[in-house]
Amino acid sequence: MDDKKHKNIAYGAAVLYAFIIGFSFLFVKLALTVSDPIDTLAHRFTASFLAILVPVLLGKIHLSFTRKDMIQILPLALLYPALFFGFQISGLVYTTSSEAGIILASTPVLTMFLASYFLKEKNNYLQNLSLGLSVAGVIYILAMKGASFETEQILGTSLLFLSSLSFAGYSVLARPLTKKFKPLELTFIMLTIAFFTFNLLALIRHGMNGTINEYFQPLSDPIFLISILYLGVLSSLGTSWLSNYVLSKIEASKMSVFGNLATLISMIAGVIFLQEQLEYYHIIGAIMIIAGILGTNLL
Repeated sequence: MDDKKHKNIAYGAAVLYAFIIGFSFLFVKLALTVSDPIDTLAHRFTASFLAILVPVLLGKIHLSFTRKDMIQILPLALLYPALFFGFQISGLVYTTSSEAGIILASTPVLTMFLASYFLKEKNNYLQNLSLGLSVAGVIYILAMKGASFETEQILGTSLLFLSSLSFAGYSVLARPLTKKFKPLELTFIMLTIAFFTFNLLALIRHGMNGTINEYFQPLSDPIFLISILYLGVLSSLGTSWLSNYVLSKIEASKMSVFGNLATLISMIAGVIFLQEQLEYYHIIGAIMIIAGILGTNLL
């Protein structure tokens, strides 16, 4: 398979990544009605870990890591999924999905600056304009929708910005590592670290408070279980593998702009499943976002 076909597959994977992330906000909100952020993350990555453990035990994924390799991958796993999802779900407790979308729109810009400095990736003038157009499309929709930043939401906004910064850092750090390791190998280590991190935090907290039974309690709720399966298997395992694969084929700055497509999809999901009204500015913003994504990757 030639390089062009590999890149076409990578762009298809990036679109799929955006769809999965776009619907994840809906399931995060549903899960948070039943459990708190730390327990939700613990169960989420338990589902991810068990899902990826199956092909490992069946011999479909062969792991051959040295201690030096693990030290190299550890910062990557801390940035994504651990810090990215940790900051994101904590920020969503204090803000709405609209504010989350505005902060998410900053990710491509952060990635572009980090990739330019650390990876020496260069965008031309038209690509920078396209990137700005995509970001402007997201901000335009959310501003017209009436998103506001009040004093009590500063914490949530800060946490969501740190989430965006974590993903930008991951995108830059993963780019050279995807040349050395297979995407599934990286994904296994990343999810294993997240699994142990969040479960350890949850169990220590419940142990200190004498509330271990509350750790298992959400699992009896059908809505929580469905949400956790989506978030764990698709939104954590699926997107971790997809992003590692895409970053092995295309530049970090090009990959990150698909996050704005995820924001658009999250709004469409709100219209379909939450009966939110579709306004004229959604359509205008959608055209800006899609034009920006195409421009950044094709010009």
